[in-house]
Amino acid sequence: MYTYHKITPEILEKLKAIVGAKGVSADPDRLVAYERDEGVEREFFHLPDAVVYPATTAEVAAILQLANEELIPVIPRGAGTGLEFGAVANHYGGIILSTEKMNRILEVNAEKMYMIVEPGVRTEDVQKAAGEVGLLYAGDPCSGDSCFIGGNAGTNAGGNRAVKYGTTRDQIYSVEVVTPTGKITTLGSRLKKVSTGYPLEKIVIGSEGTLGIITKLVLKLVPLPKCSVNVLAVFPTVDEAMSIVNALPKAGIEPTCLEFMDDDSVRVTEDFIGEKQNTGTGERNYMIIQVDSNDEDALDDLCVDLDELCRAHGAVDVFVADAERIWKVRKNFSDASTTECPIMVMEDFVVPADELASLLKALEKISADQHVPVRSVAHAGDGNLHLDILKKGIADADWPAKVDAFEKAAYEAVYGLGGRISGEHGIGEKRKDLMVTYTDPVELELMKAVKKAFDPNNILNPGKIFELDD
Repeated sequence: MYTYHKITPEILEKLKAIVGAKGVSADPDRLVAYERDEGVEREFFHLPDAVVYPATTAEVAAILQLANEELIPVIPRGAGTGLEFGAVANHYGGIILSTEKMNRILEVNAEKMYMIVEPGVRTEDVQKAAGEVGLLYAGDPCSGDSCFIGGNAGTNAGGNRAVKYGTTRDQIYSVEVVTPTGKITTLGSRLKKVSTGYPLEKIVIGSEGTLGIITKLVLKLVPLPKCSVNVLAVFPTVDEAMSIVNALPKAGIEPTCLEFMDDDSVRVTEDFIGEKQNTGTGERNYMIIQVDSNDEDALDDLCVDLDELCRAHGAVDVFVADAERIWKVRKNFSDASTTECPIMVMEDFVVPADELASLLKALEKISADQHVPVRSVAHAGDGNLHLDILKKGIADADWPAKVDAFEKAAYEAVYGLGGRISGEHGIGEKRKDLMVTYTDPVELELMKAVKKAFDPNNILNPGKIFELDD
């Protein structure tokens, strides 16, 4: 176990010398905003010892040099929209390093189709800046209106368009990184292919702030499709809805988004936002299918094919939906579910997309056998299932054991189908014990070796993803 030093008044003065007096705070009233992320489990709430707000890469480097010398943990943090307490202090304490002041879009190059940004830029603002020059930034997490692009990189966020464009890692050419020892480097380059050493940028992206702090990103942009349609297919059963996940590629149809919501998720979200789609009565399992094209006639033909395919697989209604209304339903699910049932556990399973139907069947059986209610939405096209385990009707004394039993059975089902415990939210503090339990020991040792190589004193986000033996 690593031993760290406490932040003294002298250390606070050194930090102020780096970022200015207003760039450092140890005021508990101010720190409380950083004790949590969007996760709901109070046992992971923890006040940091201080928070710093650097505005430049040089300031980040100086902070890390100081922390490395003084053996003080540093926890990188963006907008705090994560769910696994990866950007929250743990029992080690330490400094929250907030990137919220590093919020500039530095360059939008429409001709060469790239953008250079700092990590504190909102993902929605990245998308707007690309759209203003007729291009698309394809990263599209559901929290895009509030999350930061640096946080997206830190967790390798997926989102709604991952089925076509890939995850955040696939949207980034290169990153400027400050290492845990305070050195500045650029990893990756604006190349279509490269075979020059290890792809270290691919390792840092998705490392949850444990290997370095990203201070600049060069993002890929792609042409904005000339026309786009959002089709809503309504199915009476989950099985019928899931059947089109494999049917679409077999039919040669490549969706930009393929999003699933089960009947309970539809109900609770529509009640939350006070709007209902005109989809009739009975059980309604939604599949939201976005398709794009540069040819309007071809898109019309594609919509006809989609209608026929969905109805052949049991859809009771298929229609072109109002994009704003239908995505409002999908993107408000998390808030709606938490409001309706504040005590819950949120899961982020991922399996091969062609096994998602099998996973849902297995989870439905576990839920029924153990009398534990659940509701789910999914990035169906890439096999990523977000499952809420709900406390509704379960006594306080029984809740912890019920969750443990459900999770054990669920993880066995996930790994039996070739899946993993997290598809896009990451491991953070919350899931590190599960990471150790379900990760191959050789793979885990390799990960720890990488961490030690980057961070010999283990000062950067220590105790996240896994504990590191000294």
